[in-house]
Formats: sequence, C-alpha cells, structure tokens
Amino acid sequence: MQRHLQLGLPIDKALVKSYTFFAPLPSTSEQNETADGFILGVDEAGRGPVLGPMVYATCFCRESYYTALTQMGFADSKQLSEGQREELFDRLQTEQAHIGWSIRCISPQDISHCMLRRTKYSLNALAHDATIQLIRDVLEKGIRVTKVYIDTVGPPQTYQKKLQELFPGIDIVVAKKADSLYPIVSAASICAKVTRDAHLNHWVFAEPGVEKFLSAAYGSGYPSDPNTTKWLRDSIDLVFGYPGLIRFSWSTCTKLLEERAAKVVWADADEKPKAKSKYFISKSTTDTRPRSKFLNCNKSLVLASSL
Repeated sequence: MQRHLQLGLPIDKALVKSYTFFAPLPSTSEQNETADGFILGVDEAGRGPVLGPMVYATCFCRESYYTALTQMGFADSKQLSEGQREELFDRLQTEQAHIGWSIRCISPQDISHCMLRRTKYSLNALAHDATIQLIRDVLEKGIRVTKVYIDTVGPPQTYQKKLQELFPGIDIVVAKKADSLYPIVSAASICAKVTRDAHLNHWVFAEPGVEKFLSAAYGSGYPSDPNTTKWLRDSIDLVFGYPGLIRFSWSTCTKLLEERAAKVVWADADEKPKAKSKYFISKSTTDTRPRSKFLNCNKSLVLASSL
C-alpha cells in the first residue's frame, strides 16, 4: 500500500468520485519537429465485476524506446500473477525518462449513477469517453503522440473511425485482444489492473462503521467468483442493500436485492403517464354533466356555461 501512496494514488481514501491520475511525465524538452514522438496504448481493468472501480489506463513511450519496452516482458495483465504485475509496474517507475502513464479510475457509484439514470449512459459510452479524455489529457500535457493502440470496446472498425475523426493527426489502431498484440497496450493493462487491485485490497468504505459488520473477503468482484457471490449473499442489508462498493446497475445485484431485501413500492411506479397528445387536444365543448333536479324542473333556466 505504501508504494502506491508514494506514487500519489489515493487508495487510502473512500472512492466515491471518479478521478484521473498522471505519473511523472517524460521530459518533453527533447521533442521538436524532427524528434521522434510517442506511442500510446490504452486498456482497462474491471469492466465486468459487480463491485469496485473500472480503471482505464494509458501508457506511452518514445518511439525510439519502443523496442526496449517490448523486451521487458509485458503481456496481458490477466495472464500474469499479481507479483509479476507489481514487478513490471515497478519497472515502469524506473523508466520515467522514456515512459509515462495515466489512469482514469471510475468509481462504482459513478458507474451505477450513469447506468441507472433516466437517460441511459451505457458502459460502452462510459468506456469510450474515458479513453477519449485520457488521450486528450496526454496531448494537453505537451506529449506529441504519433500512434495509438487501443483494445476495442464494441466493433473495432466503428470505434477506430470515431477516434480517427477526433484525433485526425494521429495514427490509431483499434483491435481485439490488443493487450496481447501490442506491448504498449499490455503496459497500460498492467497500470489499470494494479490500480484496481490496490483499491480493492485496501478498500475504504464511505459508510462510517460498516467495515465492522462486513467481511473483506469479497474476492475478485466477478459474478463467477464463489467468494464474491458468497459475500454478496451474506452482506446484504434488509433496508440499505449494499455499500457503495457495489455496482447497483448489475443484474447480479438487482436480483439479490429483489430476493433478499425489503420490498419497496414506489408511489408513482404504477401510474401510467398520459399520452403527450392529451396535452395538445382541447376538451370537447359539449357539456356532458348531468343537469340537476332543480334545472330539470325549471326548463326556462340554462347552465351559464352553455350561454
């Protein structure tokens, strides 16, 4: 934990709001019109889990240093042990003259808010926006990026076209399994995975005192993890459901809340909204209200509304 804190990652604080973090940047004083630019990779960690943050990361290095990077042993973070990931992550910190990295850590509460709001904001849209913002942030730091490799979210061709239109001066490659094809994407994958693991391994609950009643054995966060499913079953509160660690927009969570939490009936849940046309069609001018007995007996009298 101390190593991550020394880098500046806020893993000792409750993760309620999403944040962006930049490691120290390579010196740009050597860059000029003739100097080589930077190659940048983007990948994520934590897209599928029902709990914890989703982290998008960039890693970028000088074009002249890319061959050296490929010899460091970077591979898809999911194929490496935690120890191997940490070792490679530490190696990145020793090469700051040539390599930089940044992350966008999206909190589970922000994921829930985006996906459950009235105007839906999908996980794909959230991922695209995080990637675009990270690339823009790197460019705004003065890093001259010439090529970008990205692990796809959705159809590669569509995503690549979208990014190419946004960044016309950069050669962009979007591919499936890019983290196993391009070492710079593998390095980004490791930055994302190490950051997510650091938050989960030292999770700080935003709800005061809840850690006294909840186990920290929530596993990897994937619905297929037995430790995660057990924690979800054992940790549900009848009234409050789950703490902010959970992504409430996941079907795994909503099903358990429906089965095990108190039933809630919202006052307007069954009220069908009026058709929009009802607000634009005037009411009939024919008065259909029944006449009173007094008026029926006094035929010479008429309703004022009919005058």
